[in-house]
Amino acid sequence: MKNHYLFSQPHQPFFVLAFLNAIVSMFIFMLLFKGLVASEILSINYHTYSFIFLMFTPAFLAFLFTTFPRFSATDPINQTHYMYVFWLFLAGSLLFQISIFTSMILLVLSVIITFIAHVGAVYILVDIYKKSNVTEKSDQTWIIIAMLAGLTSHMIFFISIWLPILHQFSIQLAIYLYLFLLVFTIAQRMVPFFSHSPIEKHTERFQVIVGLLGLHVLLESTQIHSSFLADSLLAYLIGKELYRWKLPFPNENPLVWILHISLFWIPIAFALSAITNLISLSSGINFLSLGIHTLTLGFFLTILIGFGTRITLGHSSNSMYADKLTVILFYWTQVVVFTRILTSFAAATNWSFVVLFDLSITVWIVLFALWGSRFFAVLIFGKKLKSK
Repeated sequence: MKNHYLFSQPHQPFFVLAFLNAIVSMFIFMLLFKGLVASEILSINYHTYSFIFLMFTPAFLAFLFTTFPRFSATDPINQTHYMYVFWLFLAGSLLFQISIFTSMILLVLSVIITFIAHVGAVYILVDIYKKSNVTEKSDQTWIIIAMLAGLTSHMIFFISIWLPILHQFSIQLAIYLYLFLLVFTIAQRMVPFFSHSPIEKHTERFQVIVGLLGLHVLLESTQIHSSFLADSLLAYLIGKELYRWKLPFPNENPLVWILHISLFWIPIAFALSAITNLISLSSGINFLSLGIHTLTLGFFLTILIGFGTRITLGHSSNSMYADKLTVILFYWTQVVVFTRILTSFAAATNWSFVVLFDLSITVWIVLFALWGSRFFAVLIFGKKLKSK
């Protein structure tokens, strides 16, 4: 089993697991949200946990376990080490999905197993960081900080099963100081590199952005919808930073422009968050977390599909070429984003919410099903794709 092609490189099993979790989790969330199945846990707990820790975490570990040793000029991660982490994430994922239909005891056990997997992943990255002798380690440092924030949010989420008052804090910490900080740090390094447009990092501005992210978490954890000013500043500063990068967009290479689009969603997401939070705070209108969903889908999901496709092609001896189906998938990610945005506005205006909710679920599942149909054979068996 350990010699199977699927396990030969760390990104392969983690991408497969993350993308399968994306489909299963969304389908189960739909059943919970519509009340078609009963569960001992709240659907919002299921929704946040399954996507933050069972989908996005393994997906970005797939990238980190491949690239972090290269950033640090160390040897690749030993297969035995990353496979321990994978098996624990797999066991935690299976138990978590089953627990929805069975008992709280299984739920608690699944979270414990997944948390141990998360600890193992962070330990591997910290060990690499300590062994690295490169002189410039700022990116690696921020990645480690983000991973530690993720581990903290994971622990707080576990505690919030019994102390729901901590639930909002765990979500905010996970989204902004874990996933966003992690992905933006990677993007700041890799997107200009892939675009053949190197940048000089603006260290002070980045530190201010991190500080504002922390302020956002503090405000939203204290009083929901109160972060509109911090979000406005984040939209401005990140927009200004991206403008400074002078990325060559439009770009004729789909494997590059999909990464650019993901970055452009960041200031849009924070601007929408500022506007809707202010409206919600003053009027009580519910936009169903529009800012968070625009950030997670516009930035996290879009860049995940872009990076996932690049690393799958580049580490399987396939040519770095986006065929027609791949380009369609890239455009389809934006259909997913816009559909979810419309769903939030529908919820706020009581207009066709059910239709748009069902549509947003459908386009999400279609995206991952089509991506899997195209690339799972590459990840699992090393299939060679036709380049033209």
